Amino acid sequence: MESSFLIRPRAPYAVDPLNSRGRLVPEPTSPTRTEWQRDRDRILHSSAFRRLKYKTQVFVYHEGDHYRTRLTHTLEVSQIARSIARALGLDEDLAETLALAHDLGHTPFGHAGERALDACMAGHGGFDHNAQTLRIVTRLERRYAAFDGLNLTWETLEGLVKHNGPLLGEGRPETDLPFGIVDYARVQDLELGSFASAEAQVAAVSDDIAYNAHDIDDGLRAGLFQIDDLRAVPFLAELLEDIDRLWPGLDRSRRIHELTRRVITRFVEDTIRESAGRIAELGPKSAEDIRAADHAVVAFAGEIAAADKAIKAFLYPHMYRHDRVMRVMGDAENIVTDLFAIYRADNEEMPEEWRDLGDGPARAAADFIAGMTDRYAIQEHRRLFDATPDLR
Repeated sequence: MESSFLIRPRAPYAVDPLNSRGRLVPEPTSPTRTEWQRDRDRILHSSAFRRLKYKTQVFVYHEGDHYRTRLTHTLEVSQIARSIARALGLDEDLAETLALAHDLGHTPFGHAGERALDACMAGHGGFDHNAQTLRIVTRLERRYAAFDGLNLTWETLEGLVKHNGPLLGEGRPETDLPFGIVDYARVQDLELGSFASAEAQVAAVSDDIAYNAHDIDDGLRAGLFQIDDLRAVPFLAELLEDIDRLWPGLDRSRRIHELTRRVITRFVEDTIRESAGRIAELGPKSAEDIRAADHAVVAFAGEIAAADKAIKAFLYPHMYRHDRVMRVMGDAENIVTDLFAIYRADNEEMPEEWRDLGDGPARAAADFIAGMTDRYAIQEHRRLFDATPDLR
């Protein structure tokens, strides 16, 4: 990669912490931290962030200490986001902040828990983990005397909500938005019809890069598929050929690591080149120009976009829908469904601070369950039911 990408001054289209749109509840500025650094620190010290340690990425926590959890995934996304943001002249702190917060709303047991909770909440506004992230940082974290939530800046909230693109437009009415986002839109306008900052777009792309690399790594180490199976993906076959040419006979563990690090490197470097080209073509003079664009400026190039789709197409049947994973996740969904039924019927089974948040018993139950770690959800199920799945 060209050395000019390694160190770049802040670009005019980067979001400037000195010109933040501020916080919903005004606060004095910090003499030692920028606005995004302050947001980052509030996220790092939040209860929701700590709980990511025991939330499933793909494998339930007790299956092994070497598999990713939501927390380790989040840290990997953060590292990748800082690297890309630095190369593009963006604000690293905002990109890092958004990466650290992006999964706060995930339920226990990964996407299986989310599917179960969304089904339970049918007729009550549904459940969406991105909307739940917004709900956590604006309402459910109750630590500060002056406000609920973390009172993050407008730019951080915008990035959390819109990192995957605009939520309104093309005939999509506001009523189609997830509950937590619709609810908050009545309080503060996050301009849901436009793109988010380039920093938010970096966080979204970094999430995809981390997923691709570490799910290959975890799937191989779990024995769900073998290294040679990956040759079905031309992009991965090319990387494996390069590794085998340079280090013939390399042991399996090092071979896996060499593959995953190459996946990250190729995706990051090509993303930087593609994004730099898109930004140059757009010619933005400010962060507002990025928001006003009719397309994302941070994205994969054509070849890497194809590789991204091919990797996901491989992982879906070989990992996410693998019989072993599906059996465990099916039992996990039942745990979430059982807990929801109990808490909705009798809110006294929940801690007092979760019983009445003003949105009805179903939403209170969903908020409580969504905040659980895997092991706490299992513990609660054992307390309330005679038999609990082993999830092994």
